[in-house]
Formats: sequence, C-alpha cells, structure tokens
Amino acid sequence: MFDILVYLYETYYRPDACPEPAALAKKLSAVGFDDVEISEALVWLNDLTEIAGAEEASTSASTGTRFYVEREHDALGTQAIGFIAFLESARVLSPLQREIVIERALALEESPVNLGKLKIIVLMLLWSQGKEPDALMFDDLFGSDEEQAPRLLH
Repeated sequence: MFDILVYLYETYYRPDACPEPAALAKKLSAVGFDDVEISEALVWLNDLTEIAGAEEASTSASTGTRFYVEREHDALGTQAIGFIAFLESARVLSPLQREIVIERALALEESPVNLGKLKIIVLMLLWSQGKEPDALMFDDLFGSDEEQAPRLLH
C-alpha cells in the first residue's frame, strides 16, 4: 500500500490532479500494482480525506500537551511518537494534523508503526491538504532512517 501512496505523491502534484478512483485503480493496475494493495490504498486515502475534511470544520487552537494512552503508545512506539512531537514543535504539523496522523497510523493495525511508514502518512496528509513541507522537512521525511540520529521522547 505504501508503495502506491509514494507513487501517487511522486506522480500527481496535487490530489485534485488524480483521476477518479475507478480510473486511478486502472492506471495503478496498468503500472503493475496488485489489485488488493490498490484497493487498500484507495480506501486509506478516502478515509484520510474524510477525516481531514471533518476535522477541518472543527478546527480550534490547542495549547495543551498530548498524552498518549497505552494502546496508542504500544501501536506507535517511542520513535514514532518522538517524530510526531518533533514535527509539531517544528510547526510542520498542527495539533489537528497530529491527531489525523495518529488516527491513520493506528488504522494500519501494525505495532509498532515503522518510522518510514509514519513519514509517508505525514507526507500524504500534507499532500492531501495541498501543503508541501519546506526543503529541510522534505529531506527529513524522505531521508534514510539510518542516516539520522533517533529522536527520543522527553
């Protein structure tokens, strides 16, 4: 599924440049992606769009501290939580966007979420909202995990 998400990001500058889901599924199949993965990716993207749209309507400023419940901590892992906190402190993610990233990561039912996959989730959220990270954040999102020192949750 994540290969498809990266392909969409690299192929279509904006989400509104993507064809309708049926046509997109055909294009992805023609490129060589598996039908099951295509279906999963399209459902995941549709859910992202619905959540982001619903959450945008109820935007409010947040100055509180985010505490993770045990289920979230177990599913995300310390490295992913640290990365999310870093992105929020760098103002790449708003508190609302943070919650969307957490929800989409939990939807993977993978524990702990791989940092590379979390980066793709963040990138797809920004892409779906028509926002592009600045050059340094882009490098951080697409850079190799081995090249970077781990971020720790304090």
